[in-house]
Amino acid sequence: MVKDINEDEITYCDDEPFDLDELLPSIGEFGKYQKLLLWFICLPACVPCGFCAFNQIFMADTPKDYWCRVPQLMNFSEEHKKLLSIPSFTENGEQVYDKCRRYAVDWDFILQEGNLESFMPNESLPTQHCDNGWEYNKTDVQSSIVIDYDLVCEKDIYPTLGLVALNIGGPIGVYFFGMLNDRYGRRFSYFSCLGTLLIGSFITAFSTNFGMWALSRIVVGLTIPAVYQIPFIIALELVGPNYRSFVTVMTCTFYTFGLMGLALVTVFVKDWFILSLVTSVPFLLYFLYIFIMPESPRWLLAKGKLEDALKILETMARINGKEFPETFHSKLEERVLQEKQRKSKRKDRTVGASDLCKTPNMRMKTFLITLNWFANETVYLGLSYYGPSLGSNPPLSFFLSSLVELPSYALCWFVMDRYGRRWPMCLLMILGGISCVITVLLPEDAEMGTLILYLISKSMICGSFLIIYPFAGELYPTQARGVGIGFSSYVGGLGLIIIPFITYLGKENLRLPLFIMGWLVTAGGFTGLRLPETLHSRLPQTIEEGEEYGKNWNYNDCLRCIPIETTLDSASGSYENLAAKEDIELSQVISFKTSTIDEKTPLEARRTERRQTMKKLMRQPSVMDTQKTGELGSMQLTYWF
Repeated sequence: MVKDINEDEITYCDDEPFDLDELLPSIGEFGKYQKLLLWFICLPACVPCGFCAFNQIFMADTPKDYWCRVPQLMNFSEEHKKLLSIPSFTENGEQVYDKCRRYAVDWDFILQEGNLESFMPNESLPTQHCDNGWEYNKTDVQSSIVIDYDLVCEKDIYPTLGLVALNIGGPIGVYFFGMLNDRYGRRFSYFSCLGTLLIGSFITAFSTNFGMWALSRIVVGLTIPAVYQIPFIIALELVGPNYRSFVTVMTCTFYTFGLMGLALVTVFVKDWFILSLVTSVPFLLYFLYIFIMPESPRWLLAKGKLEDALKILETMARINGKEFPETFHSKLEERVLQEKQRKSKRKDRTVGASDLCKTPNMRMKTFLITLNWFANETVYLGLSYYGPSLGSNPPLSFFLSSLVELPSYALCWFVMDRYGRRWPMCLLMILGGISCVITVLLPEDAEMGTLILYLISKSMICGSFLIIYPFAGELYPTQARGVGIGFSSYVGGLGLIIIPFITYLGKENLRLPLFIMGWLVTAGGFTGLRLPETLHSRLPQTIEEGEEYGKNWNYNDCLRCIPIETTLDSASGSYENLAAKEDIELSQVISFKTSTIDEKTPLEARRTERRQTMKKLMRQPSVMDTQKTGELGSMQLTYWF
């Protein structure tokens, strides 16, 4: 049970940066205010990302059967047209018509002179490319940009280039909206991002050619995944550290709900123009959030907007049923001024990505983290793109590929604090990769078996991708954590540009993309075993500590599945371990009191020491935290799905 904290007990050490986490217990870490904000604003605000990132797969669906269009034969039946004008060959005992060539004959002459009855198509006739477009069998695919823009034969790679265009925008957008996020606040950044997403979606719907359509996908890509991360960051900045894991898992869950919702929409909406509108126009209602979505008090405090921050904090306390301390205003103002003075005096050397590669151990860990991030991000997105290609029902396959993500979230949440990060991540990657690779052993007509192995692999890769983010955050030292995560995630993002070309190979061999992705993620899983475990360990703070962390790694460490719970002293350790050994209440964990009495009893001294220790430890990354800046605990955007 959490005790109310008296305002007189809230005192701080001048030598440490200010963090709102120290103040939240007095007004509620996860009270009614945060719950309303989370369930009705932040979580629903994550849904557009899933809709707009993957609706393109269904907009660019290719019909299974198509042939050259011959204007003179438009009044003939489908079979008669193909029999007269399209070359054919036998494959597996069946007659197959060429999709990209037709007989090069003068149909006007044949039809006008009445020579049609005597015309007999044969292999000796000359052929030519389809010069009048194509006709399509619309039994399976009734409408798509492939049909409207004739993106088949020599242009069949164009839908793949559309996916590349979408993914090119991501890194640019994260940088741009991340800058807006830090300079102008979370609200402005989110609504700017949402507006950009809707503009790009509307251009997509009204595109008249492929070039215009691809350009619109770059605009949409600018907002992926920023439109998902900004409300996620707002929620994280308003809840206490103990609830950030829950917020992260729920955010991922609602993102998955968006994917499942998209699959259901495609069951009923078959026209790509209507689909592009149905998956974007409803999100215009999200602009109503402008009246109720609060600005992040962390950002307001970082910018010195004390009164605006206090209004939000007072509202939070009132809705949470807490009494806002009367002396809170003056103390908070004092701390903000101290933080500004501390920042003005501090002259820390800027840490760059090159600093992570100057020493051998840190260089090796950076390489392995980046490799595993690349493997996870590339294969996760590749499997998501490839889902509709498997089975006979693309919407159902995509729905199932999204549904299997949910158990992996719950599983990872359970095992990460019990069995660590390294082995669960690597084991999921290896087993997921093997599930992909062994699909080549199945018969060609084993659609159901291939789909089952694919779903197993997708669930496991989703789990490992969820683990790599906090694991990387714990391996990189605090001094370079933002730089490290940014570097690894951007390099990983390069895989999003490459993976559409790998899935394109599935046009010729359905299992080949799964085989390639399986080997990639399996290799990443085995190399990840070389990384040191972070559970029950004191995390590195500086580059120098990062070099020493895991330097004495040996094969016994690699084979140890359950991390050793080390004995913690007053100066080091992990929050979870200390909390398990010491029944310290949350009020004691978050805040501590600096006594003005010169003499203390041994018990009082021990309590003060423990509170100071816990305060420092709470600043370490939580199980699924995100990177903070030095500005009053503000959090940053990273290129992360």
